[in-house]
Amino acid sequence: MTVDPRAPIVQVMARLGRETQLHLDERHRHFKMTDKVILVISVLLVMLACVNVYYVTVLYQDLNGIVDNMDSMYRNLSRVDRDMDLIAQRVQRFDRHIQRMTPITANIEAMTAVMPNLRGNMQNMQATITDVDINMQQMTSAMGGIAQQMHQMTGGMSVMRANVHQISGPMGAINPMLPN
Repeated sequence: MTVDPRAPIVQVMARLGRETQLHLDERHRHFKMTDKVILVISVLLVMLACVNVYYVTVLYQDLNGIVDNMDSMYRNLSRVDRDMDLIAQRVQRFDRHIQRMTPITANIEAMTAVMPNLRGNMQNMQATITDVDINMQQMTSAMGGIAQQMHQMTGGMSVMRANVHQISGPMGAINPMLPN
């Protein structure tokens, strides 16, 4: 039997053809798997984008609510500030009326000399009026401090309001692009 010299070359070429086909089949299978992974990741990214758009919409609405609440709080604190100023003025006026009672106590002392039986009651009244005068002076100074603190709170609220407006500004620019 004679061996055909082309037989080994044909066998090598056949084996190369089979190996190449196996490699192509494996590569095709990997491409299909990669395509499926890319599709799944794309779907997840689209879902994540939808959730992010929803959260941005909710955040925008919440920031609008916060700004509205801050505006309302600012208006209410301004009203309270005006009321506290009015109360402080009335307390000062009342304090001036109490200070006018000091000459009255001097006149009452003169009356005690005339009416010895009322002396004990009048001395108690003088001490009480002095205590009331001291208490009213303390109350006047406390009301001034309260009015000053209310002014400071109103200033702080206006700064907070401006800061929240600055934060919500970019959100207002994004809002026309967001779905309702």
